Amino acid sequence: MSGRAPYGLVAVTCAVIMVVLGVLVSGGGVAGPDELAVRWVERAFGPDTDLLRLLVLPTEAYVLIPVAVLAAVLCLIGGRRLEAVLTIVGPLVAILANTWVLKPLFDRWKYTYLAYPSGHTVALVAVLTVLVLLARPGVARAVIATVGAVVLCGVTIGMIGLGYHYLTDVVGGTLFAVATVCATWVLLTWAARRRAPVPSDG
Repeated sequence: MSGRAPYGLVAVTCAVIMVVLGVLVSGGGVAGPDELAVRWVERAFGPDTDLLRLLVLPTEAYVLIPVAVLAAVLCLIGGRRLEAVLTIVGPLVAILANTWVLKPLFDRWKYTYLAYPSGHTVALVAVLTVLVLLARPGVARAVIATVGAVVLCGVTIGMIGLGYHYLTDVVGGTLFAVATVCATWVLLTWAARRRAPVPSDG
């Protein structure tokens, strides 16, 4: 995993789109795409709450924390200390910043709680993004990214069907999680290069 890939550009792009989307839905109700998504989920899945709850299971802390810890341990065993730090710090920063900064800032309510960006989505996608970045480029990375996308689609359906979030909440959470993890990796690699000893000319 290299710090030379355009992670900074990805982080900035995702962050800008997330902010623009947040401004559009800030303080308001349901946007047009949200209404369409709700209708589609209701038609396709009906009142099957058992299935919908199963679909959102990957967002639970008791699923995500063991995955992140296992990834960090494997990184440490493999001598990838910087990646181990990313595995813990990236998702943690994303979750805390979303909870304490973004949600109050955008002030989008659903029932009695702030909804944008979706905290469940931020947690899930932050961990998935770390796993994608840790994977070897090629088949392994493509497989993890594909599986992650499928899981995210299921989670989106579940959260809409259960009334937890709007579609745009999930999109915003996805964008913010990717932006935060990529930005964290850029900062970690920059700091590591700054600490690296300068080769002697002698």
